[in-house]
Amino acid sequence: METSMRVRTVLATASVLVIATSVASTSARCADLDLAPVYYKAPPIAPCSPWMIRLRVLGVLPDSTGSSVNVAGTPSLSSPSSGLSLSDQAIPELDITYFFTKHVAAELILGVTSHHISGNGVLTGLDIGKAWLLPPTLTLQYHFTDFGSLKPYIGAGINYTAFFNQSAAHTSFAGLAVTDLHIRNQFGAAIQFGFDYMLDRHWGLNFDVKKLWLRPEYSATVNNAIAVTGRANIDPWLVSGGVAYKL
Repeated sequence: METSMRVRTVLATASVLVIATSVASTSARCADLDLAPVYYKAPPIAPCSPWMIRLRVLGVLPDSTGSSVNVAGTPSLSSPSSGLSLSDQAIPELDITYFFTKHVAAELILGVTSHHISGNGVLTGLDIGKAWLLPPTLTLQYHFTDFGSLKPYIGAGINYTAFFNQSAAHTSFAGLAVTDLHIRNQFGAAIQFGFDYMLDRHWGLNFDVKKLWLRPEYSATVNNAIAVTGRANIDPWLVSGGVAYKL
């Protein structure tokens, strides 16, 4: 009987020791897990695209003050303040912008406009004709980035305007009718200011104003006989607004 009690006591003591050892070992492992640093892999950062595309409605607003006209053999019609006057026009326009840095970018605008041409000054009332204009303009811009979603910018650059599909009016006014018309292609300077208002990372709204100095020489024939030459001071304002998409 006594021996049986001793055996049970030894077994009970051994069981307690095994349980205590197991608990201690588990606690140690948990402590080791708690103390070990945990590392998480950061999500990859998508690269920022340097390209932006804008689709806008563009208003072309010529300012024809300061033109000139010289009519061969008719000094009364020659004037340093007369010449060609182009009508205003509104068209859809696409521009492509490339960012060299977050501040410096280059912009190219593309669009084609059709204009009615009439006389001004002493030629007021004379229907001269029509012409299409292709005026690609390249500017170098500086973008300000300290205004949150509002991204204003300024720029300056060069314009080249090509005149094509030119046609004389052949309409008589005071006994005069333009029967031939040619306007030369012309380079000109450009300045601009505008802003993008970004709605999210990709989409935004844009407003832009450009001033071009465009003063091409022209020649025309009146009544199939009278030669007319001069300089057309077109100097248009380009006012546009639309949507921007950053790739």
